[in-house]
Amino acid sequence: MNDKLRGAVIGFGFISGRGHVPAYLQRVDQQKDVEIVAVADTCEERRQAAQKTLPKARIYADYKSLLAAEAKNLDFVDISTPPCDHAEIAHAAFDLGLHVLCEKPLTTTLESAKAMLQHAKKAQRVLFPCHNYKHAPVVKAIREIIATGRIGKVRSLTLSTYRNTHAKGVTEWKTHWRREKRFSGGGIAMDHGSHTFYLTFDWLGAYPTAVTAKMSNLEPDKYDTEDNFSCVLGFPGGLAHAHLTWTAGMRKVVYTVQGEKGGITVSDDDLELAIMEQTGGPDVAQGAVKWTTEKRSVASDWMDASHVGWFNSLFDQFKTAIATGDFVGKEARESYLCIQLITTAYRSAADGCRELPLATEVPV
Repeated sequence: MNDKLRGAVIGFGFISGRGHVPAYLQRVDQQKDVEIVAVADTCEERRQAAQKTLPKARIYADYKSLLAAEAKNLDFVDISTPPCDHAEIAHAAFDLGLHVLCEKPLTTTLESAKAMLQHAKKAQRVLFPCHNYKHAPVVKAIREIIATGRIGKVRSLTLSTYRNTHAKGVTEWKTHWRREKRFSGGGIAMDHGSHTFYLTFDWLGAYPTAVTAKMSNLEPDKYDTEDNFSCVLGFPGGLAHAHLTWTAGMRKVVYTVQGEKGGITVSDDDLELAIMEQTGGPDVAQGAVKWTTEKRSVASDWMDASHVGWFNSLFDQFKTAIATGDFVGKEARESYLCIQLITTAYRSAADGCRELPLATEVPV
């Protein structure tokens, strides 16, 4: 599709101001296939920042006034507000015939996620979540290795996300909103869980059927959301272990992918591939197996929390979904499954880490 898409950004906080909008401006210069014509934010200082960044855009104090004035000029809205507002804005956009690009998590409850998907299908407009970790170059490299079959069938995963603090919002508006459940819907599981879980879907080639979870809040007098979260996901063909923390002494992601013939280890940009070779010995200790390893660095710029460099690849998929009429595609369905997983994991943690079942069908 070569037509230029006209969009509006709703919420001009950190992720849109440092991530989405700079990426859109880059596309304006290079692909010339998108134009941001309007921005809405409830904070006056952020509206001033938006006007400075996008001098030709029209700026509004809330999404309702933006949609009332601009809907006929738009193809899509980019929802970059806190999760508590995602569903309301998306429904308003679908009612006006607009496509929706939405930051993760899609919403904060399973029922509201279901309603969003069903509305998108009824309105025949694309609902597309910002599952941007899939677009990190090193994550693409993992997917490519799995696809070659070099490590065989994937049987287990570990995914650890280490952060020394929660992601701070802009200083002009509620810097610590991610630690307030009324805005965020939850703590690190709600913030980072989607990224972790959709990667497990991709690498194990299936959806989980059960979850067991545990979490903690080291500052309960200050915040009402968890800062440490661990879970085990049961899949038809294996297990995935996830650990997410806002109380680490470093900022890093560490992933391992174990297959029947080899494995992959990733520490930020550093990737190591180990391939197992049978040598005919009686057992492993006596030389039955030899491993060959390959090491490389895949620049992915993990330290940049805006992940602006990953956005173009994601927007390409959004644009393709619009062109092909893929209104509730794989990404949207998986965003629903992520919300199911997060909310079920919260129930598990609250109920003594009891294993709870997960549905693998999406009700749309």
